[in-house]
Amino acid sequence: MMNIRNILAMLALVVSLAACQTVVTRPAMEPVKTAAADQGMVVSVTSQSSRVGREVLERGGNAVDAAVATAFALAVTWPEAGNIAGGGFMMIAAEDEPVCIDYRETAPGAATRRMYDADASRHDYRAVGVPGTVAGLALAHEKYGMLPWRDLVMPAVELARDGFKIDQWQAYSMNAVLQKIQRESNALTENLQRVYGKPDGSAWKRGDTLKLPELARTLKLIANEGPSAFYQGDIADQIVADMQRHNGLITKKDLAGYRAIIRKPIHGTFQGYDVYGPPPPSSGGATLIIALNILEHLQLDPTDRYSSENTHRIAEAMRRAFRDRAAYLGDPDFVNIPSHLTQKSYAAQLASNVDPDSATQSEALLGDIRFSRAGVDTTHFSVIDSQGMAVSNTYTLEQSWGSRMVVTRGGFVLNNEMGDFNWFPGGTNDRGRVGTAPNLIEPGKRMLSSQCPVILKRDGEVALITGSPGGRTIINTVLNVVLNHTVFDMPLAESIEAPRLHHQWFPDVLRYEAMDDPGHTAAVAGLESRGHHVVSPSSPQGSAHSIAVVPGDGPRYLGVADKRRGGSAQGY
Repeated sequence: MMNIRNILAMLALVVSLAACQTVVTRPAMEPVKTAAADQGMVVSVTSQSSRVGREVLERGGNAVDAAVATAFALAVTWPEAGNIAGGGFMMIAAEDEPVCIDYRETAPGAATRRMYDADASRHDYRAVGVPGTVAGLALAHEKYGMLPWRDLVMPAVELARDGFKIDQWQAYSMNAVLQKIQRESNALTENLQRVYGKPDGSAWKRGDTLKLPELARTLKLIANEGPSAFYQGDIADQIVADMQRHNGLITKKDLAGYRAIIRKPIHGTFQGYDVYGPPPPSSGGATLIIALNILEHLQLDPTDRYSSENTHRIAEAMRRAFRDRAAYLGDPDFVNIPSHLTQKSYAAQLASNVDPDSATQSEALLGDIRFSRAGVDTTHFSVIDSQGMAVSNTYTLEQSWGSRMVVTRGGFVLNNEMGDFNWFPGGTNDRGRVGTAPNLIEPGKRMLSSQCPVILKRDGEVALITGSPGGRTIINTVLNVVLNHTVFDMPLAESIEAPRLHHQWFPDVLRYEAMDDPGHTAAVAGLESRGHHVVSPSSPQGSAHSIAVVPGDGPRYLGVADKRRGGSAQGY
């Protein structure tokens, strides 16, 4: 006769298998969420992380303190992208000139240029880059923070230890990844199932409580011992032990040798604004400035945002900017990046071959790039404090839930950032794979990123803080928001709400969020008549949690949380 334990185990298995068969549906989008305040503002993807950041500001912390606390809270409340084992870029406007904290991951010392074949999995320990998040947050705090480090990490410890009630977006994110790993039956993802699966095996739903005791222990070590706990102490030992068990590449030497870097941002001007974005190894700042410079020469009509003429010009600017992204950008410590890319005179040359009546074929822009015909996920948050110090931060695990592997006894998800290198030298094709030399794998090299946290200033004062997740769409999401707010004079909420365009050179298609909207029929027809291949994106583009500084009477900060993945704007 079966004992009660075996019966319960069988019932849990039946429930789990039934949940695996359930269709996980994306929550319906609600209108953007806004908040107005005078003293400070935090906008992020979860209400818990925005609250943590806001409370830090209320306790007298500055924007960097709030950003550090928000980032650690997101590692608990948004595990598909918030992280301690990923990397990113933090733009900080603290004084006259903004700076960028580069905490992008690096290739392990044992990495080689041709280490992957066509069948290599991105959900494998060999896909993990050396994490940079903890080092980057620590460097930002060391240079600009005011409150004690422990005080900024402990709110995340408490969230993980005591638990928090999840919303529909958090439930959707966990259910979606759990269903995927159940279908794939990959033994490497068993820890994710154990840590993030609902104890009774059923699907997560809004209002459920999520507790993460292993992650709480990890974060408490970081709170008490600082970044050395992650890179040299017990946490490093846990990471390396998993690497050794599963043929991974990261060693204790790789972790101990990781360094975040303070870099000078990419700087451009547009419509009377100073635009600051992350420099290489992020492609975001340079690609954005190239596109803005081209559009300055093409002269958009500010009276009709979605005319076919405007959308054609925007698409052509995107196409050329992304071509140069592929051709030239990589880790500046390994490749020489041409200085002319963000110059307005160079943009004039690029703009001069835009035909106002016809789409350029992407193959026509190849130049000397070798080409053949072929047979992600991130999160962004924005912060500003009472003194006007601003932070625009984007960080990532690469794909949604990264490698889908959770460190044993650590409770945190590892990235799969090695997938952001060009795996196949010379293998650029019409499906979007890029094989150009600047971003090929080398030990210690930082993989090219599309992250694009930006800060716009006007007359020396911060005017707009924005950024987005979304892989290569990130740059064009930011471009859309910047154009809406500057050229088309849209209020910030409308700038975030408006439909978005995306062209990334290859594949040679123009993704148009409103393609099926009757109000955009004329624009789509005009684009198709010019030779553009217009398609509807498979999912909403990006999630641009932003802050505008509002001139005149009334609250000076307006925070807007994007509708596309949920979010929360909280000010005081």
